[in-house]
Amino acid sequence: MREPSKNFEPLLTKEAPPVVERMGLTWLVAAAIATALLWQVPGGDYILYPFTILATWFHEMGHGLMALLLGGQFQKLQIFSNGSGVATYGIRSSLGPIGLGIIAAAGPMGPPLAGAALILASRSFTAATLCLKILGSFLLFSALIWVRSSFGLVAIPLLGLVILGIALKAPRWVQGFVIQLLGVQACVSTYHQLDYLFSQSAGPLGISDTAQMQRYLLLPYWFWGGLMAIASLVILIQSLRVAYRSE
Repeated sequence: MREPSKNFEPLLTKEAPPVVERMGLTWLVAAAIATALLWQVPGGDYILYPFTILATWFHEMGHGLMALLLGGQFQKLQIFSNGSGVATYGIRSSLGPIGLGIIAAAGPMGPPLAGAALILASRSFTAATLCLKILGSFLLFSALIWVRSSFGLVAIPLLGLVILGIALKAPRWVQGFVIQLLGVQACVSTYHQLDYLFSQSAGPLGISDTAQMQRYLLLPYWFWGGLMAIASLVILIQSLRVAYRSE
């Protein structure tokens, strides 16, 4: 009697996608708190200076890119050695007050949104490497196309080259460390400019972004400052939560 044939299917194993070696969540939260404190003490600015320049770049690029998205022109970007900056852009006459208010808000919200993207990209090695390459390349591209201050023409390409070098040459754990540290620093930078968010003046650069929002969107500048400060904290917490949640 013929025995029924037995079909054995080979056991297929699925390789897990490569994951960036990430810093512990507790360490990252501590780094965010330490950063916020360092902004307030004498000498802290020197330690965090490169992050200040990068946060300013995120801020001003937020204004310029939003103007482009709404049909206007991004004319030039100036970044200065004291960490301040200004984006010059042209707008459509038909844009209206809501559009102008959105462009004003895009500056202060630029760093936390960019920071959240960096933190989320740290979930996989492929995404982290790609994100660092894009960031470094875009820093170089912006210096070529928009940056028009002497300090910015030195600092922005230098930052771009350093980040590109990390993406191309650094080991996996260094890339994981850098991308999340940059992300947290970008989010927390909002609290470095709390006085700016709750001020009507931007000094010699004119009125503040929140004062512009008051002009275009009617509610007082301190309301918009508080709203953006809360939004920045929520964005940071949610991006860390998503990045560290169980698969």
